[in-house]
Amino acid sequence: MARCGISSYLQRGGLDTFNKVATACQLRVDVFALGLQPYAFRQLKLLAGSKMTIGGELIVTARSHRTREANRADARARVIDLIDRAHIRAPRRVATKPSKAAKARRVDTKKGRATIKKNRGKVSLD
Repeated sequence: MARCGISSYLQRGGLDTFNKVATACQLRVDVFALGLQPYAFRQLKLLAGSKMTIGGELIVTARSHRTREANRADARARVIDLIDRAHIRAPRRVATKPSKAAKARRVDTKKGRATIKKNRGKVSLD
């Protein structure tokens, strides 16, 4: 079981808020304790971005709801969503190369452009 902790804190705006209640929630999950596959861990690091600390702790902050319980549920859902998306593997890219005909067409157009540019020049008034 992964170690995680939920803490609530008082979030205050620029003005002294009317209701001074601690409803914002911060969920901390130790990612190393989850035992993820290496590809899932790399993907989770990419997806989490600045939410992941150097020590391997995922910090998700929820403060969109008015109640502490709703914010806790939102934070848990976001962590679960991040971990689920990290387990999705991207399909492998198959390397392709242009055909001989495509290479020949490219060279022909390059030659055509080169002759057009070569024929440009100053007009001589003979």
